[in-house]
Amino acid sequence: MTGFLVCVAVLAAASFYGVLHRRRNGRVRVRGRDEGKRLGADRLGGQLGKRATLVQFSSAFCAPCRATRRILGEVADMVPGVTHIEIDAEARLDLVRDLAVLKTPTVFVLDADGHVVRRAAGQPRKADVIAALGEAV
Repeated sequence: MTGFLVCVAVLAAASFYGVLHRRRNGRVRVRGRDEGKRLGADRLGGQLGKRATLVQFSSAFCAPCRATRRILGEVADMVPGVTHIEIDAEARLDLVRDLAVLKTPTVFVLDADGHVVRRAAGQPRKADVIAALGEAV
């Protein structure tokens, strides 16, 4: 009987964690530690957009990174003055550590001056990216 109760408790805890993780994954949100951070073209390896920049940290074997690349590319093409920059996380460990990127894809929304406005860990929804751009421009 004790084994059965332990099994039920473990399944309940795992289910709770799975639901929580799924709800938080890909959400675009403001992170307190990003306030005041500025990323220039020299650190990113590409030109900033005139109105905003979408910065994506990816890795070679990341399946959601491909979908995120497509979403961000579509948004950048749709909104004038917005640029999409993709950074290989494995090649830029200094930047990954400085920005506390823990998983790929991680997306940063920068304003015209390169200040971090929003960030998302995981694959963001297109509507969330567009809403975050509304704050940046």
